[in-house]
Amino acid sequence: MQRLSTLIVATLYIALPGFANPSSAEALTAEQRSSLETLREGEMRKLVIHEDALPASSVAFSNLSGTEQSLSDSNGRIRLVNFWATWCGPCRQEKPSLDALEASMAGPDFSVIAIATGRNDPDAIERFNSDLGIEHLEVFVDPKGTVAADMNVPGLPVTLVLNREGEEIARLMGGADWTSESAKAILNQLIAMEN
Repeated sequence: MQRLSTLIVATLYIALPGFANPSSAEALTAEQRSSLETLREGEMRKLVIHEDALPASSVAFSNLSGTEQSLSDSNGRIRLVNFWATWCGPCRQEKPSLDALEASMAGPDFSVIAIATGRNDPDAIERFNSDLGIEHLEVFVDPKGTVAADMNVPGLPVTLVLNREGEEIARLMGGADWTSESAKAILNQLIAMEN
């Protein structure tokens, strides 16, 4: 009887999370992933589209005013989350394209969140953004790198794509031009798929 009880509890422990959060079972259908794969060109070939949605961090990060949020918070938007730092050369090359993407696509269905992770002095962030003409991205900080660590970010820059439920569905390691036709086509298709 003890073995049967243990078996039932173990089975429920394994099975119930799938029922509690069915959206985490699959990021996108095989057909949707295949459709997105055909749009990956140039630097977007580095974009890995996950078979299964991955939970996003619930660790808080903040803007410079101290208002906190977490990646797992769902706001109903597709979010492109970029981890960067003021000392990162590839981040300097990539950041203007993220700013332009935010300017052209931000709205009720999409936003870019750029998180300065690790030790980034607020004055250095301001100079970095000023030097590059960054005007549209809000400044978010992860001063101890805890969000980046929780999201398994091994180096910088790294960009994640989160679905409307706040789950990671794709990841790109290294820098990229987010204003490329391929990047915009992928993001527009994700927005359309997730409506």
